[in-house]
Amino acid sequence: MAKQKKAAAPKSRRSFWGWVKRVVITLFIVQLVYIVALRWIDPPITLTQLGSLLGGDGLKRDYVDGSEISPNMKLAVMASEDQVFPDHGGFDWKSISKARKHNEKKPQRVRGASTISQQTAKNVFLWQGRSWVRKGLEVYFTKMIEWIWGKERILEVYLNVIEMGRGVYGAEAAAQAYFKKPASKLTRREAAMIAASLPNPKKFTVKPLHPQVLRRSAWVQRQMAALDGDADIQKLLQ
Repeated sequence: MAKQKKAAAPKSRRSFWGWVKRVVITLFIVQLVYIVALRWIDPPITLTQLGSLLGGDGLKRDYVDGSEISPNMKLAVMASEDQVFPDHGGFDWKSISKARKHNEKKPQRVRGASTISQQTAKNVFLWQGRSWVRKGLEVYFTKMIEWIWGKERILEVYLNVIEMGRGVYGAEAAAQAYFKKPASKLTRREAAMIAASLPNPKKFTVKPLHPQVLRRSAWVQRQMAALDGDADIQKLLQ
């Protein structure tokens, strides 16, 4: 007895999945082109910046070339946020493991372990939050900018888009707002103060000077001194 042929899927269903496939492919190509373009051009605006603007915090930013940002500022954020930035491929697995163990023991005091690469991916392409969907996309965009941009560009974009105060984004805007000078002229102490605020820049303010910023900036300066002899760090300060 001959086997009966499988009934063909309804035309409407085939059309629907064909449409979905075309949309997915188009979105993939668009985001890939956007990532590549940002290797050379500055992000027009981020979701975080847009939220700040619409939420009433305002938006102070002034994108500058990496050469116009003081080496002190570059060193300060690496000392504060990601001391192995030159060496990892986007993720600091040792810090992630420590943070996970800490968060299991003290869920009321969650500790993060995001690298500069992860923070850049999140701030440029995504929204704030802790959902699994956002974290999954963060992994994807982190690896893509590591492959396409490289460390120097990641650090440059990070220092231009990261929130450094209420409505203040990037090193240039922060330098002007807090010290009335360009980012290229920031001293070690000033850079350390800005970097010290990064865990929560709306709460830990540089101006007025929050006690936590004062305490943490001293630690940041000690870490900067310890990293001075690292050849890989020094390459990123040029």
